[in-house]
Amino acid sequence: MKQINLSAVNQFITLTKSKMKNIITFFAFFFTAITIFAQNTNPNFDADLAKKLNADDYGMKQYILVILKTGDNKSASKEASNEAFRGHMENIGRLVKEGKLIVAGPLGKNDQTYRGIFIFNVPSIEEARELVTTDPAVKANLLAADLYEWYGSAALAEYLPVSEKIWKIQP
Repeated sequence: MKQINLSAVNQFITLTKSKMKNIITFFAFFFTAITIFAQNTNPNFDADLAKKLNADDYGMKQYILVILKTGDNKSASKEASNEAFRGHMENIGRLVKEGKLIVAGPLGKNDQTYRGIFIFNVPSIEEARELVTTDPAVKANLLAADLYEWYGSAALAEYLPVSEKIWKIQP
């Protein structure tokens, strides 16, 4: 029977324990650092404002983005088109006053016939679709709409009161 060298075994155990302690210490430090940095909280957080704006923990919320594009009606008279777009602008104003529409504006010329965007502050595409159908330019088929769920800053609506103070000529 072979004799076991206890000195070598003890040396191996001591070395293994030392390495294990180093590995455990490394992982403990690593996970502590991740936890500290990953859960950095905002010192300016306003819980009441976040609640009012329906913000999630990241200050974000769900909106509905509408991309308006040229509709199929290519034969409308200039008068009918002007009337529909006047109604379009009035409808935008109404939806803003109701708090349903928080962004609206035209897009520059492009190859996709995109004409403008809406961002609705409503919980579903179905509700946004109903609101879009109240637009006279959409009813006249001068504009068509594609609707998408969009995740953005819950503070987006907060720009509206400021926007009323900066235009010089009524848009």
